[in-house]
Amino acid sequence: MGIEIINKIVSGASVIIRLRVKKNHLQTWTVLLAGLLMAGCNQAEKPAVDQPSAPEKITTANGLIYEVVSAGSGPVAKAGDTAMIHEITTLADGTVVTDTWAMNFPISFLLGGKQVIDGLDEAVTGMHVGERRKLIVPPSLSKRSSYPENGLFGPSDTLYYDVILLKVSP
Repeated sequence: MGIEIINKIVSGASVIIRLRVKKNHLQTWTVLLAGLLMAGCNQAEKPAVDQPSAPEKITTANGLIYEVVSAGSGPVAKAGDTAMIHEITTLADGTVVTDTWAMNFPISFLLGGKQVIDGLDEAVTGMHVGERRKLIVPPSLSKRSSYPENGLFGPSDTLYYDVILLKVSP
């Protein structure tokens, strides 16, 4: 049985994911999953979506540009730790690519484990729990093995992130 994601619609705290399920290549079923809510996962207030604008932007040797919007006071994230973040990813025109606040589902990944794009991994490494950063991730740091079939973005797009580090664990 094959499963194919047709599209995903995010609206407020609801997510609608439309899937096509193929069984025996003779029947096609469409399944709608609505209202994906994970209790207790929304541990930070969702920020307004806008592009980085503070005068103090830092550019790393790899070309990542970031600004610290608000400092955190918790432990520092380092390579080998598991980081839990909330993030909003947009394109230059403001099109939202990902919004974990809207899905009420933060993401966790191993820092340095190649589980997210290099730009996000680099930006989160060194953050304190509770810290919020805005990022400009150039195409060279946002390479992936595949891109959305809907053509929302591709290998030449710069990505804009608004990230808050919720938790870090060794």
